[in-house]
Amino acid sequence: MSEKLNEYRMPAEWEAQDSTWIVWPYNKNDWPGLYQYIPDVILEIISKISKNQRVNLIINDSTKSIKKLIKNKKIKNIKFHKIKTDRIWLRDSGPIFLINKKNKKKIILNFGFSGWAKYNNYKNDNKINDNISKITRLKKINPIMKKNNNIRKIIMEGGAFDINGHGSILLTEECLLSKTQERNKNFNKRDYEELFFKYLNINNFIWLKKGISGDDTHGHIDDISRFVSKNTIMTAVENNKKDKNYKNLNENLKILKKSRNYKGKKFKIIKVPMPSPILIKNTRVPASYMNFYICNKIILLPIFKVKEDKKAIKIFKNYFRSKKIETIDCSKLIWGFGAIHCMTQQEPKI
Repeated sequence: MSEKLNEYRMPAEWEAQDSTWIVWPYNKNDWPGLYQYIPDVILEIISKISKNQRVNLIINDSTKSIKKLIKNKKIKNIKFHKIKTDRIWLRDSGPIFLINKKNKKKIILNFGFSGWAKYNNYKNDNKINDNISKITRLKKINPIMKKNNNIRKIIMEGGAFDINGHGSILLTEECLLSKTQERNKNFNKRDYEELFFKYLNINNFIWLKKGISGDDTHGHIDDISRFVSKNTIMTAVENNKKDKNYKNLNENLKILKKSRNYKGKKFKIIKVPMPSPILIKNTRVPASYMNFYICNKIILLPIFKVKEDKKAIKIFKNYFRSKKIETIDCSKLIWGFGAIHCMTQQEPKI
């Protein structure tokens, strides 16, 4: 491409959005025994977002039945796109949008997707960005890195990192540096830091240790810690010392307290309690309030029908004073091992 990549940046989630991209749920195997409830949850999410901004809804083929559902709910401000998919978790398989305000351009960063180096059915999801690039007529960049004299396409998921739009990034060692579910063979910290510097203009790296119990991605950041402003981080904490998450989240909190922004100043840290452990069919699921999504005028906050819901809502209302907190019951959606942030992808305004 003729443009310099260093003139582009990935805006933070709270910056102005043009639209939200969402995939309609087809894969019944992702919610064994509970799939029947999932379309209604997705409809509620679409309905709340579409009141203030456009929703780009990706569908496989059964257009009429889905359009009827949308019409019955009186949902407007929605655009349909036919793209074959494997799962709904677009945060990880979908595009990362970069903008250049100088020349009013937007491009798509097209990381490779490998089903979290865990599942075999991901080939359709790995082609989503090719289709979105054609639909939006946006240029697509395939991130590559030279390693041991080999040029390699980079595997990366949007849920594996979180940025503040001003040079800082949150990551976990468990997700990106472990040999378990290894995305990019033999990559080390320096490789990843070079990658994010080159493609996202990131120069301040905050490496946390581990994610939460039940997370099939092996340590995604968007279940544990999120930027909510340039200098503020919300982070999940576990108060029960006997819980599996207590030690790991406490260790992450210590790292965050010592972390600095690119100017060397401390971040403000807001602690959010973890929900009580949720088991579905004797399996612990990765329920976390950190899997929220910031829209132009609202915050979509996952709740799980547990006692901690009230405290989480209060914390979010207290912080996001200029946005409305809209809660979504994710107690069944989380059986697919993801929640609201995992299934949404923001497209920024230029």
